[in-house]
Amino acid sequence: MSMRSLVAAVFPLLLAQLLLGACHGQQDGRKNYVVHLEPREDEDGGAALPVEEWHRSFLPVAAPSSAGDGAGAGPRIIYSYSHVLTGFAARLSDAEADALRRRDGCIRLYPEEFLPLATTHSPGFLGLHLGKDGFWSRSGFGKGVVIGLLDTGILPSHPSFGDAGMPPPPKKWKGACEFKAIAGAGGCNNKVIGARAFGSAAVNDTAPPVDDAGHGTHTASTAAGNFVENADVRGNAHGTASGMAPHAHLAVYKVCSRSRCSIMDVIAGLDAAVKDGVDVISMSIDVSDGAQFNYDLVAVATYKAIERGIFVSAAAGNAGPTAGSVSNCAPWMLTVAAGTTDRAIRTTVKLGNGQEFDGESLFQPHNNSAGRPVPLVFPGASGDPDARGCSSLPDSVSGKVVLCESRGFTQHVEQGQTVKAYSGAGMILMNKPEEGYTTFANAHVLPASHVSNAAGSKITAYFKSTPNPTASITFKGTVLGISPAPTVAFFSSRGPSKASPGILKPDISGPGMNILAAWAPSEMHPEFIDDVSLAFFMESGTSMSTPHLSGIAAVIKSLHPSWSPAAIKSALMTSSDIADHAGVPVKDEQYRRASFFTMGAGYVNPSRAVDPGLVYDLSPNDYIPYLCGLGYGDDGVKEIVHRRVDCAKLKPITEAELNYPSLVVKLLSQPITVRRTVKNVGKADSVYTAVVDMPKEVSVTVRPPMLRFTKVNERQSFTVTVRWAGKQPAVAGAEGNLKWVSPEHVVRSPIVVPPAKVVA
Repeated sequence: MSMRSLVAAVFPLLLAQLLLGACHGQQDGRKNYVVHLEPREDEDGGAALPVEEWHRSFLPVAAPSSAGDGAGAGPRIIYSYSHVLTGFAARLSDAEADALRRRDGCIRLYPEEFLPLATTHSPGFLGLHLGKDGFWSRSGFGKGVVIGLLDTGILPSHPSFGDAGMPPPPKKWKGACEFKAIAGAGGCNNKVIGARAFGSAAVNDTAPPVDDAGHGTHTASTAAGNFVENADVRGNAHGTASGMAPHAHLAVYKVCSRSRCSIMDVIAGLDAAVKDGVDVISMSIDVSDGAQFNYDLVAVATYKAIERGIFVSAAAGNAGPTAGSVSNCAPWMLTVAAGTTDRAIRTTVKLGNGQEFDGESLFQPHNNSAGRPVPLVFPGASGDPDARGCSSLPDSVSGKVVLCESRGFTQHVEQGQTVKAYSGAGMILMNKPEEGYTTFANAHVLPASHVSNAAGSKITAYFKSTPNPTASITFKGTVLGISPAPTVAFFSSRGPSKASPGILKPDISGPGMNILAAWAPSEMHPEFIDDVSLAFFMESGTSMSTPHLSGIAAVIKSLHPSWSPAAIKSALMTSSDIADHAGVPVKDEQYRRASFFTMGAGYVNPSRAVDPGLVYDLSPNDYIPYLCGLGYGDDGVKEIVHRRVDCAKLKPITEAELNYPSLVVKLLSQPITVRRTVKNVGKADSVYTAVVDMPKEVSVTVRPPMLRFTKVNERQSFTVTVRWAGKQPAVAGAEGNLKWVSPEHVVRSPIVVPPAKVVA
C-alpha cells in the first residue's frame, strides 16, 4: 500500500477519533477521576467478588434527576485496574466524588490530568554495527523480548514494522491486536504482536490504535524497528534505519492522542502491558509535578511492573535547562536525558563581511536562491519581542533574509512559515542564551539555518554595525563526525529530583537530537500529510532518547534473561561514558562540562552495558526501607507497595543507603559512611580494585579497597566514607567517581556532593 493510499485509509479514522474524543470528556457535568483503593482482603476466606463488581460497589447510588441533565445515568466506570493499581477510573459528579472520598477503603481520588509527550545513524554512533563479530549480532538483536510502548499508537503498515527474520511471539504472550479494523493497511505480525487503544480511540470498537501524531511510530521504530534500507528524510541522513533491538517484539498501547495523554489511559495501558506479559516498558511521557511517590500514579504503577520483573524506561522531560525540572524520578525507573550525536544536516550562513557560521536545517534545496547574498534584516533590533521572535513582521522583509530569535523548539517551523508568509527570502534562526549550542534540523518551509546563540550574537552585532548588511545561506547536506559529540541538549530536564533529591536523576543520557525514525501521516504536521515520500522523519526530545534506552535494555534482557530490572539499569549506568568521542568530558548545551544532574551517570555505551562485570542489584522489597526513610509512614508506603508495612521494624534507610549505582551524599560537617553491595556477573574468578576520582576538597575512603570473587553471581559488600578533606569549602558542591577496576572491566559509579542550597 502506498503512503498516499494509506493516508486515504487512515485519515478518516483519525478524524473519527477527534470527534469521539468528546465522549472521553465531561459533557454531562461530571469529571473523570482515578480512584485509588486499599488492597482488598477477604477476611472471611470466602470467594472474592470479581474485580469489576467490587469496583462498582464503591460507586454511590445516583439520585433521580430531571431528564436531559445526564445525572440520572449513574456513574460510569471507565477502567478497572487490577495489575498496577488497586482501583478504577470513573466519571463522577462533585457530590459523588465527595461521597466516595468518605468511603472506607478509598485512599484518594485523582482528577483526570493530561500529561505531555515529552534512526539511520544513532545505532552506528552508539557502536552498534552489523557483522558476526559485533555483540549486536551475537545478542540476536533483542530476539524473544517484548517491548511495551505507551504512546500515540503506530502506523502498522510501515516497513519498520515488518517481521522479516522475526520468530513467533513468546508462549507467555497474552496480548490482543486491534489493528484488524483497517483492511489492507497492515496489522499485527511477528514484529507487532499486540496493539490496543485507550481513551478516545477506544470509545468506538472499530477505532484501532493508529498513530494520529507520528510520535508513537517514531518512538516504536527507534526502540525496535526492523532493518529498512535506503531510509532518509528528503535525501538527508541516508542509510539503513533500524531500532536498537530490531528483532524484539513490539506491543503497542495507544494512551495518547495527538500531543497529550490522559493519566487514566496511561494507567490503563500500564495495567494491560503487565497483564499481557511485556519485558520492557517504554514511556516517552512527561510526569512533571514532582509529587512524592505515593501521590504519583505512574510511580505507583511502575513499582508493580518491576515487581513482575519488567524493566521501565521513562523520559526525563523537556523542561531543561532549569534545575530540578526532571520528571519520572522513582528509583525503580530508568530516567533518560537527551543528548546529541555527531551528525548534522549542515547549513552555513555567510555574512557580507565574510564571517561564516554553521547551522542546521532539513530544508536542503538543490537550486538554492538564497545562496547569493541578499539584504539581512532583524525586525527585533528595535526591542519588540514579537518582532524578535518573528511572531509579526513588517512588509519590508520581503525578498530578504530575516534574523529571528527562537521562540522554543516546538515553534521553529512556525516561525519560518511566518517569514515565508511575508515573502522573506530566508530565515536565520538564532538560539536564546539558555539554548546555547543546541540546534535542530527542522523541516523548514523556506531556506533557513538554525544557529547557536554564540553565532546569533555575532550576526546581531554585524547587523547593528553595518549600514547595508547582507547574508547568504548555503546547504551542505549530511555531515558526520562533528565535534563536540555527544553533548546534552538544552531542553533535557535537569536534576535534582524534587521527590527524592538524594537519588541521582536523570539516570543516563542517550541520543535524542535530530533522530531519524519511522513516520506516519499526522494532523500534528498537516503540511506533510500528503507527502508520499515521507516515510521517515527527524524529531528531537527525551521522547526520542527514551526508546533508545528501552531497546538497549531489551538487547541486554535477551542476553541475560534472568537479570532483574535493577541489574539491567546498573549495567547501563555503570558502563556509560563521561568522555565524548574526542576523549574530553561530555559537555552541556553551553559547551561546559556536563554535571551528573544534567546527563545522569553518563552517555549510554551499549557494547559495554551487555558485559558490565559487576551490578548493583535491588529487589522490589529493597525499596521499602528507602520509602520509609522518605518519611511516607506505614500508610504512604502501603499505597505504593500494595501491602501492609511496618517501617519501625524494617529500619528505614536514607536515600544514600539505597544500593543504587550512583551516590548522592548530602555532606555537612560530619563524615558520611554508606554500604554498597555488588554482584559478580562477569568471570567467576575476578579481582576488582577501587579507584576514586574526586576533587581535592573531598576525601573518599573505600573499605575494603579490593574485591575478590570466586564464582558468578557472588555478592560482596563494601563501605564508602565521604568527608570534607579540610574545612567545609564555600564552593557549590563536588562531583567525581568511584571505579571498580579489573583487567576486563571498569564499573563506574558517580559520586555527587550537592551544593549547600540543594542539601538544605
